[in-house]
Amino acid sequence: MRTARWTSAIAALTLMVATGCDGGGSSGNDASASPRKAPPGLETFYGQKPNWKSCGSGMECADIKVPLNYSEPSRGEISLAAIRLPAEDKSQRIGSLLTNPGGPGGSGVDFVRQTGRAFDDKLRQRFDIVGFDPRGVGKSAPVRCMTGPELDRFFGTDTSPDDQREVDTLASESRQYAQACKTKASNELPYVGTASAARDMDVLRAALGDQKLTYYGASYGTYLGATYADEFPTNIRALVLDGAIDPRTSSTDMLIEQAKGFETALRAFAADCAKQGDCPLGTDPDAGVAKIGALLKQTDRTPLRNSRDSRQVTESWTAMGIATALYAKETWPFLRQALSSAFTRGDGTLLMTLADQMVERKPDGTYSNQTDANMAVNCVDKPNPADVATYKKSADQAAQSSPRFGPFVVWGGLPCVYWPVQTKQQPRPVNAKGAPPILVIGTLRDPATPYKWAQGLASQLSSGRLLTLDGDGHTAYLQGNPCITAATDDYLVKGTPPKKDTVCR
Repeated sequence: MRTARWTSAIAALTLMVATGCDGGGSSGNDASASPRKAPPGLETFYGQKPNWKSCGSGMECADIKVPLNYSEPSRGEISLAAIRLPAEDKSQRIGSLLTNPGGPGGSGVDFVRQTGRAFDDKLRQRFDIVGFDPRGVGKSAPVRCMTGPELDRFFGTDTSPDDQREVDTLASESRQYAQACKTKASNELPYVGTASAARDMDVLRAALGDQKLTYYGASYGTYLGATYADEFPTNIRALVLDGAIDPRTSSTDMLIEQAKGFETALRAFAADCAKQGDCPLGTDPDAGVAKIGALLKQTDRTPLRNSRDSRQVTESWTAMGIATALYAKETWPFLRQALSSAFTRGDGTLLMTLADQMVERKPDGTYSNQTDANMAVNCVDKPNPADVATYKKSADQAAQSSPRFGPFVVWGGLPCVYWPVQTKQQPRPVNAKGAPPILVIGTLRDPATPYKWAQGLASQLSSGRLLTLDGDGHTAYLQGNPCITAATDDYLVKGTPPKKDTVCR
């Protein structure tokens, strides 16, 4: 598991569970005036006019050209897939609200298709809701490394190794993953990092006809947005960074902290479960957490059954299924059912169903390119440990603070040790000096992006303003909390952030 890569998939799952099993003219800070002057050498890209065409459900799609390598823009270009849900009130339209669902690896096109209408009416009245597949993702020059069966084997490998033989097996699978990417995607790998994607966003801003950028980024999308803000602070109209990542955090420290977040969320789930009549964990939350730990150890020895296909529900698949459901409180009833099946019948089918949602595995055994893109971006964004022994120290550290999830989360990033493209650029704070107020949203018991990261990002930004949700689940805005919705809408429409230290409950 690398950062919070599955926001769009979890949003779709949340909507599936939930449904089936201001007026007064444009803001004074108008986004739709003439675009700002293009940087030298990039005039063609900044001056393009996308050919928007209907693509179903009232939405429009287009391809937008960007250079493969910004250092040599004339040497080649790629196309970014984009989609928009047009503003409902053209007379009050402010501009475009560019969005990113997280990942890295999440498809922004799929995100808008699935959740574009989940944005509040005030925003859909005034903004085109716009999504795009970042470079390397979805339909934007996608990175492809592993086949479906290869990914099945990779995800089924024991990511909580108990001895050197299991460490060696995990290292071998991770090395093969990196080699597959080198073989199949060597041309794209040097250019898929967040720094390039942030520059793409400024091309998108201009191509959309906006003088300044209005943006909503969730999870990894906050890191992308913060990178943009640091590079183009005066090109910002309003930025919402929801479920924030702290840019100062190293690659392994990020995984260790994320594991702690899942442990916190698991305890919140167990406490909530204890109050339910159908809780398979019993009435003692501590005993319930211990029971889940015992299940993970059991599946390490004897995998659960899976009636959907031939895969066995190993410890890694079980941990992934549980982690998936912790992303959204709406999926907790499904997790109770999945755990009940595992405890009473040794059946892990529902846990596997959850895990497949996380990694976007389809019923036919194929995968989206989300996992490959996630690995490619994460491995190139920050320096990685030089060897397995160094990585093991981080995994052991994570196991101390997060016994259930620590090894699973940290060892999942091992392919980066062998990655063919490495960076020496160390993580650093972002300041975005000269930017207007930037809204950072943090949820106290967020499993994937711990609240301390939101505090850290808001404190780094020269104009950061922290908005807190005292609640559960990953990211806040699309949960529908009225306080979060009102504060975010008001900021995006009027540019006015909420009062300092605002907490929504």
